Amino acid sequence: MTKYYLSFDVGGTTIKYGLIDSELNIIESNSCPTLKNIDDHILKSLKKITEEMMEAYTLLGIGVSTAGIVGKKGEIQYAGPTIPGYIGTPIKKELEKLSGLPVSVVNDVDAALLGERLAGNARGSDNVYCIALGTGIGGAYFYEGKLFSGAHASANSIGYTLYDKNTKTDYQKRAATLSLEAYLKNFDTSVIDAFEKAKDGDEKFKKIIEDWGDEVARGVAEIILLFDPELILLGGAVAKQDEYLVDLVRRHLKDYVPEGLIQTQIKVSHLANKAQLLGGIAELVDI
Repeated sequence: MTKYYLSFDVGGTTIKYGLIDSELNIIESNSCPTLKNIDDHILKSLKKITEEMMEAYTLLGIGVSTAGIVGKKGEIQYAGPTIPGYIGTPIKKELEKLSGLPVSVVNDVDAALLGERLAGNARGSDNVYCIALGTGIGGAYFYEGKLFSGAHASANSIGYTLYDKNTKTDYQKRAATLSLEAYLKNFDTSVIDAFEKAKDGDEKFKKIIEDWGDEVARGVAEIILLFDPELILLGGAVAKQDEYLVDLVRRHLKDYVPEGLIQTQIKVSHLANKAQLLGGIAELVDI
């Protein structure tokens, strides 16, 4: 009888979930809304789906990738206003009690990094930093066999770094993909279209993308100088720009890192939306 892992990816608006086989294939996936977590809707949904999957399949374990900061006992230590009432939710405890199976709960950026180590562009790397460019900017660091999360599980909050008191903006307010998207609305252009126009030589959009790339590079420079990782992964939907994004960041890094100190390899994430589901179970499988 085939056995599977059940993995969840909890975001602000949607809970994605899927069954993963021993070859790391996602053989069934679906989603449901978070409904703003009214009346502990997220935890209730995780438990309901787990019960349904246990009735239909033989499970080996359960992984949960989630927005927010995850405490040492697999509870939600901190969550922003996009998921009300989520702080303190004892995900690991409740799912272990329900299923009797091993349960892993990790932050979604950590999960993205773990997924890429498991089956993506960071496969096998023991010193890799992931920067997720999206609605905000999140960071995750895998070092010497484990995730580095700091004394209080809040390390790698890089979106809040590089604060500018004059503009009252931090790194993510200037370099998140959402910030680029908001600026491009002035030109009635999407992020994807702006990149295409820049690639085609449109000077206006080349400058917009170069300026944004410069902001991204400032944060990447901080990571290189502080941690000197073997590899930095750039994640988020903008990772689809592949080598164009990598080259963009590399060009601007030279303005922020002294010559000779840029030895870190830079790649984009490879697994897209699959990364969090695979990363959710990474600590349950042998990698």
